[in-house]
Amino acid sequence: MLTFPIPIEKIRIGVSSCLIGERVRYDGADKRDVFIAETLGAAFELVPVCPEVAIGMGVPRPPIRLVGDPQQPRALGIDDPGLDVTAPLTAFGRRMAVELDDIDAYIFKSRSPSCGPARVKVYGPGKAPRAQGVGLYAREIMTRQPLLPIEEEGRLVEPLRRDNFIERIFAHRRWQQLLAAGFTAAGLMEFHARHKLILMAHGAVYYRALGRLAAEGKGLRPARLCEDYGIGFMAALRHPATRKRHANVLQHLMGYLKKHLDHYDKAELLEMVDAYRLGLLPLIAPQTLLRHHFRRFPNAYVEKQLYLYPEPLELQLRSHT
Repeated sequence: MLTFPIPIEKIRIGVSSCLIGERVRYDGADKRDVFIAETLGAAFELVPVCPEVAIGMGVPRPPIRLVGDPQQPRALGIDDPGLDVTAPLTAFGRRMAVELDDIDAYIFKSRSPSCGPARVKVYGPGKAPRAQGVGLYAREIMTRQPLLPIEEEGRLVEPLRRDNFIERIFAHRRWQQLLAAGFTAAGLMEFHARHKLILMAHGAVYYRALGRLAAEGKGLRPARLCEDYGIGFMAALRHPATRKRHANVLQHLMGYLKKHLDHYDKAELLEMVDAYRLGLLPLIAPQTLLRHHFRRFPNAYVEKQLYLYPEPLELQLRSHT
């Protein structure tokens, strides 16, 4: 198991209990995920929740499924359709969305009628099930915490999705810290400045839109500015960064070194950025070389950029694709 430096205050992440090895499935089994239980468990404080156990269904228990309208399904027993746990699962989700207001992400069990965040099967009379539902518990968490980074365990095996999720966890924590310190238009401008290159890697349209919002913030009510920027910021990070956009950001950073590097250093950097763009090198390679040059030739603007200087724990958890 990997070990990580423990931050002063560990980041807390909600997780379906079965994913860390708790035997809480309807049949008494678990769905332990090694990456979640060991790697993320070593880095973060995992907060396990099993909605079915919490509402008193016990282990083992009758299996349930979603039935009816995919937009408003009911959670009914498979063997006994008279078993209806829709109301208790929904009420528990609403309560936990408030109690877990200090978490910075949630990992749900995929396809679960309580916890699945998407593509959960919904059954109708005489029809083949449609994978269009959302688990009743997960729906309440996502509705009441719309900025929260959400993922299901199956998608975390993909390096790019995993990196994106890790990035969003730390971004959400920084946003929460900004709010806890007391939200101001000036504080938002500083926050936006530190994230400029990260936003550029996810799409120039987001970078420009959020930049305008932050710049015009003094003319908006603080509550409205806070809500609009927070929603836009976390939505931007959900949009995947691409190798092409990363390469553009790396070349942008090279511009701050053009007066300092000789021909050979510039050629080496360009070659490495191009190799990354073509998929021959991981992102950390050109980023490390850039950090080396900026140690030699410091730049106040670049030193603030979290794109080039992420938190050590975030850097360790990334797959370096």
